[in-house]
Amino acid sequence: MNPNVNILVAEDSLVDIKIMQRAFQKTRLPHPIFFVRDGEEAIDFLMRKGRYSDPDSSPRPDLILLDIKMPRATGTEVLRAIKNEPALRKIPVTMLTTSGQSEDINDCYNLGANSYIVKPLDFDAFSRAVEAFCFYWTSIAVLPNGVGLGRE
Repeated sequence: MNPNVNILVAEDSLVDIKIMQRAFQKTRLPHPIFFVRDGEEAIDFLMRKGRYSDPDSSPRPDLILLDIKMPRATGTEVLRAIKNEPALRKIPVTMLTTSGQSEDINDCYNLGANSYIVKPLDFDAFSRAVEAFCFYWTSIAVLPNGVGLGRE
C-alpha cells in the first residue's frame, strides 16, 4: 500500500463527514485525507489558492470524493474545473451524493467522473459503501499516472 496517496473529500454535510471519518478509521486507511466544505473551497484546494496555497499543507490529491449538492459551487462545477485543468484531469473523481437521478448520473459521467455512488440513508450501509470504496481504491485500482494505490 502506498502511504503517499492523498485523498480530497468535498462534502458540506458534517454528519456525512463524521460517517466517512469513522469508515476511514474502521478500514485503517493510512492515506492522508483532506476535507473541504464547499465547491469553492474544493477549487481553491485544487488550484492552490488562498489559504490552500501552501503545497505542503494542501498537497495535490491523488483521488477525489466529490458531493454534487454543495454551496458556493456545485460538485458538477468542481468536476468541470478538474477535467478542464491539464494538471488535474487525470485524478480519479468519485461522485458521492444523495442524488440517484439519472440526469445527475449522466451529467457527471459526461463531465468525466470515474464513478458515482449514491449515499445510502442508513448509517451502516453508508459506512459499508465508504469501506467498499476504500477497498477498491487502496487494494485494486491503479492510478492513471502509474502509481498503484494498492502496490508497494
